[in-house]
Amino acid sequence: MIVIPKENPIIGNLNSYYVQIERLIEHFQGEVGCGSLYFKSLSSEGILFFDKDEILNGIFYQKNEEITGPEAIDPLIKSSEKTNYLLSVYLLRAEDIYFWSTIPEAKRIYQDLTTEFTDLEGLIKKMKSEGLTGFIEVVIGEEKGGGLIFFNNGELSGGSYSWGDGDSPRGTEDHKKLIQLTKDHGGAFHVSRIPMDENGLIEDADIELDAEENSEKPSTRIITAMEEMIAIFERTVNALKNVDQDFATLLNRKFVEKADLFPFLDPFAAEFKYANGKIALEGQTTDKEFTEGILQSLLELAEEIDTSNQSTRSGPAFSNHFKTNLVTWMKKYKTEVTQYNIQL
Repeated sequence: MIVIPKENPIIGNLNSYYVQIERLIEHFQGEVGCGSLYFKSLSSEGILFFDKDEILNGIFYQKNEEITGPEAIDPLIKSSEKTNYLLSVYLLRAEDIYFWSTIPEAKRIYQDLTTEFTDLEGLIKKMKSEGLTGFIEVVIGEEKGGGLIFFNNGELSGGSYSWGDGDSPRGTEDHKKLIQLTKDHGGAFHVSRIPMDENGLIEDADIELDAEENSEKPSTRIITAMEEMIAIFERTVNALKNVDQDFATLLNRKFVEKADLFPFLDPFAAEFKYANGKIALEGQTTDKEFTEGILQSLLELAEEIDTSNQSTRSGPAFSNHFKTNLVTWMKKYKTEVTQYNIQL
């Protein structure tokens, strides 16, 4: 199942014969940061999702073969050497890219529901009550466009709409417009779920734990995991543009507050430093303490940003965006999430 953004592409109908795929993606990583590259030919189809640093995920259909996930990236790119594709590049917001990158894992649970038997507003309420993590794809009748409505644990968390731009905000007004258009013109709905296990993580991740709980310093894998989590937090802050203070100042201030519980965070001891997406650690701590200290700091900081935005009546719920952006991270580090009981 391939789902593409409903907005118009920023570039469409490029002929792959004249394009180096890696160079094209590198260009748009620098130009727009986050997006997707859609491949379409008579015999095959695929899509790649990327942020400013890497290609995150993909899906590739060829004849009777389907490849989903990171394993689809290289075969899809290499297939362009022999297959003449039409390419389209879509701009995706930084706060949505990690949700988009999980869509190749989604499973269709309802298909071809129509306004003759159900209405979109009722369907949204049902998916909220069921705690859906996934999306509703809406096709408006009379060729009036369509949309995608994203859910994260039953909460609305953005979407994609045929009347929007790649970086336009998404909110309740878009949902209301989509509902009204289906009332006026009819429509069809397809509901897809991103498979989650009992811990709220995407299923079927095959990752081995490389952590030594009793080590004097955290394992390399745990340090990398926490680097990536902080980087996702930082990108979410920068993307929303509704936080007044510098990110490094906010983060270090929170670390100072948590230093009594987690001594390795004490800035005066100069044992821990985060800068430019990397962690430098000179002190001693366990994997568990290291994970808990950083996670608690980020979640408390997210709540404080929400409180600040609420008091000034500006901006969306930051913590919801951060948790949505962590979906791919939770899949990648599923074993560590279970091992250290990481809850969002």
